[in-house]
Amino acid sequence: MRRFNVTVNGVSYDVVVEEVGAEAQAPAQAPKAAPAPAPKAAPKAAAPAGAQGSVSVKAPMPGTILKVNATAGQAVKKGDVLCVLEAMKMENDICATVDGTVVSVNIQKGASVNTDDVLVTLN
Repeated sequence: MRRFNVTVNGVSYDVVVEEVGAEAQAPAQAPKAAPAPAPKAAPKAAAPAGAQGSVSVKAPMPGTILKVNATAGQAVKKGDVLCVLEAMKMENDICATVDGTVVSVNIQKGASVNTDDVLVTLN
Protein backbone atom coordinates (compact mmCIF):
# COMPACT_ATOMS: atom_id res chain seq x y z
CA MET A 1 0.00 0.00 0.00
CA ARG A 2 1.16 3.52 -0.79
CA ARG A 3 -0.25 6.72 0.62
CA PHE A 4 -0.73 9.95 -1.41
CA ASN A 5 -2.19 13.42 -0.97
CA VAL A 6 -4.35 14.24 -3.99
CA THR A 7 -5.92 17.64 -4.74
CA VAL A 8 -9.10 17.70 -6.83
CA ASN A 9 -10.86 21.01 -7.56
CA GLY A 10 -8.98 22.67 -4.71
CA VAL A 11 -9.89 20.01 -2.10
CA SER A 12 -7.07 17.80 -0.73
CA TYR A 13 -7.66 14.10 -0.05
CA ASP A 14 -5.47 11.60 1.80
CA VAL A 15 -5.61 8.43 -0.34
CA VAL A 16 -4.19 4.93 0.12
CA VAL A 17 -3.48 3.01 -3.12
CA GLU A 18 -2.80 -0.70 -3.42
CA GLU A 19 0.04 -1.67 -5.75
CA VAL A 20 -0.87 -4.19 -8.46
CA GLY A 21 0.49 -7.62 -7.59
CA ALA A 22 1.12 -6.63 -3.99
CA GLU A 23 -0.21 -8.82 -1.25
CA ALA A 24 -3.42 -7.66 0.35
CA GLN A 25 -2.48 -5.70 3.45
CA ALA A 26 -4.71 -3.18 5.18
CA PRO A 27 -8.12 -2.41 3.68
CA ALA A 28 -8.28 0.80 1.66
CA GLN A 29 -9.43 3.85 3.58
CA ALA A 30 -12.12 6.15 2.26
CA PRO A 31 -10.69 9.50 1.18
CA LYS A 32 -11.16 12.23 3.73
CA ALA A 33 -11.18 15.93 2.97
CA ALA A 34 -8.16 17.83 4.24
CA PRO A 35 -8.49 21.38 5.55
CA ALA A 36 -9.44 23.92 2.91
CA PRO A 37 -6.46 25.54 1.19
CA ALA A 38 -5.45 29.01 2.32
CA PRO A 39 -7.11 31.82 0.36
CA LYS A 40 -5.09 33.19 -2.53
CA ALA A 41 -3.26 36.48 -2.08
CA ALA A 42 -4.74 39.61 -3.60
CA PRO A 43 -3.75 40.18 -7.23
CA LYS A 44 -0.59 42.22 -7.78
CA ALA A 45 -1.17 45.82 -8.89
CA ALA A 46 -4.93 45.46 -8.65
CA ALA A 47 -7.03 48.49 -9.47
CA PRO A 48 -9.52 49.90 -6.95
CA ALA A 49 -12.46 47.63 -6.17
CA GLY A 50 -14.91 47.52 -9.02
CA ALA A 51 -12.48 48.96 -11.58
CA GLN A 52 -12.88 47.17 -14.87
CA GLY A 53 -11.52 48.01 -18.28
CA SER A 54 -13.58 47.88 -21.46
CA VAL A 55 -11.29 45.23 -23.03
CA SER A 56 -10.64 41.95 -21.20
CA VAL A 57 -7.54 39.91 -22.01
CA LYS A 58 -8.45 36.30 -21.16
CA ALA A 59 -6.46 33.11 -20.72
CA PRO A 60 -6.65 31.03 -23.92
CA MET A 61 -6.00 27.79 -21.99
CA PRO A 62 -5.42 26.57 -18.44
CA GLY A 63 -1.91 27.04 -17.09
CA THR A 64 0.39 28.82 -14.66
CA ILE A 65 1.49 32.45 -14.83
CA LEU A 66 5.31 32.57 -15.09
CA LYS A 67 5.77 36.31 -15.50
CA VAL A 68 3.64 39.46 -15.23
CA ASN A 69 4.86 42.41 -17.31
CA ALA A 70 1.82 44.70 -16.96
CA THR A 71 1.05 47.12 -14.14
CA ALA A 72 -2.08 49.19 -13.55
CA GLY A 73 -1.86 52.56 -15.32
CA GLN A 74 0.76 51.39 -17.82
CA ALA A 75 0.27 52.41 -21.49
CA VAL A 76 0.49 49.44 -23.88
CA LYS A 77 0.49 49.00 -27.65
CA LYS A 78 -1.24 46.18 -29.53
CA GLY A 79 1.08 43.16 -29.40
CA ASP A 80 2.92 44.12 -26.18
CA VAL A 81 3.45 41.09 -23.92
CA LEU A 82 1.30 41.51 -20.80
CA CYS A 83 2.23 38.18 -19.16
CA VAL A 84 3.68 34.74 -19.86
CA LEU A 85 1.47 31.67 -19.39
CA GLU A 86 2.97 28.19 -19.11
CA ALA A 87 0.71 25.45 -20.45
CA MET A 88 1.70 21.92 -21.44
CA LYS A 89 5.41 22.68 -20.80
CA MET A 90 5.33 25.60 -23.26
CA GLU A 91 5.61 29.32 -22.56
CA ASN A 92 2.86 31.39 -24.22
CA ASP A 93 3.07 35.18 -24.49
CA ILE A 94 -0.27 36.81 -23.68
CA CYS A 95 -0.33 40.06 -25.65
CA ALA A 96 -2.40 43.23 -25.63
CA THR A 97 -5.17 43.00 -28.24
CA VAL A 98 -5.50 46.79 -28.61
CA ASP A 99 -3.59 49.98 -27.86
CA GLY A 100 -4.61 51.36 -24.48
CA THR A 101 -3.97 51.66 -20.77
CA VAL A 102 -3.91 48.80 -18.27
CA VAL A 103 -6.83 49.24 -15.88
CA SER A 104 -6.40 46.12 -13.75
CA VAL A 105 -4.04 43.16 -13.44
CA ASN A 106 -6.02 40.21 -12.05
CA ILE A 107 -3.15 37.71 -11.77
CA GLN A 108 0.19 37.30 -10.08
CA LYS A 109 3.30 35.24 -10.74
CA GLY A 110 2.70 31.58 -9.90
CA ALA A 111 -1.10 31.81 -10.12
CA SER A 112 -3.02 28.97 -11.77
CA VAL A 113 -5.60 30.09 -14.30
CA ASN A 114 -8.35 28.39 -16.28
CA THR A 115 -9.54 28.97 -19.83
CA ASP A 116 -11.32 32.34 -20.18
CA ASP A 117 -10.14 33.71 -16.80
CA VAL A 118 -9.66 37.48 -17.15
CA LEU A 119 -5.95 38.18 -16.77
CA VAL A 120 -5.77 41.91 -17.54
CA THR A 121 -8.30 44.60 -18.46
CA LEU A 122 -7.51 47.54 -20.74
CA ASN A 123 -9.15 50.82 -21.77
